[in-house]
Amino acid sequence: MTGRDGDAPLTARDVDILETVRAHDGYFKIDRYRLRHRLHEGGWSGVMNREIFERGHAVAVLLFDPVLDKLVFIEQFRIGALAAFKSPWFDAETVSPWLVECVAGIIDEGETPQDVARRECLEEAGCEISALTPIAHYLVSPGGTTESIFLYCARVDASSVGGVHGLDHEHEDIRVFTMTSAETLDALERGRFTNSMTLIAVQWFKINRQRLVLDWTS
Repeated sequence: MTGRDGDAPLTARDVDILETVRAHDGYFKIDRYRLRHRLHEGGWSGVMNREIFERGHAVAVLLFDPVLDKLVFIEQFRIGALAAFKSPWFDAETVSPWLVECVAGIIDEGETPQDVARRECLEEAGCEISALTPIAHYLVSPGGTTESIFLYCARVDASSVGGVHGLDHEHEDIRVFTMTSAETLDALERGRFTNSMTLIAVQWFKINRQRLVLDWTS
């Protein structure tokens, strides 16, 4: 096959969308695509059908108190984890659908990621943000969903954190608790964090903790 002109990087312009149909339009949405795309070695792929979970975009926030050296986490039930853990790839005796997570929420129309970070920290953990540092903006599972996450680390006062939070009309039952930096990094090593946003955030924290403490306490 003949290579592409100049080996220029492939972009969205190299995708030919033939048809898009909304296959499901409920709380979540599923779109069905017919498309083809250019190939690395030149030419075009065959026409293919793909279904996409139109999830929207979200914000997740790792909460850190540099004075007390504590991180704030939440724990809540996740139906997706319950379904996933039925797989033989998981040990049903050692996993739980109640996940330890960062605070997180969907970006509504008219909101910025920073707006959502502040709103969700207050709603889910009872914390007000005094500083906000971006970690990453990444695609969650691009083989099947549009969802992306804006990931942050926020400075908070964890001295009075705790209890159960969440909105009744969203059926939220969110336990809020703290761990020291040492406890958090130990939990990371033991595989306690089983969702990508928390894994990424805590791994970033492991690398950047000293810089954060210096920036936020000097």
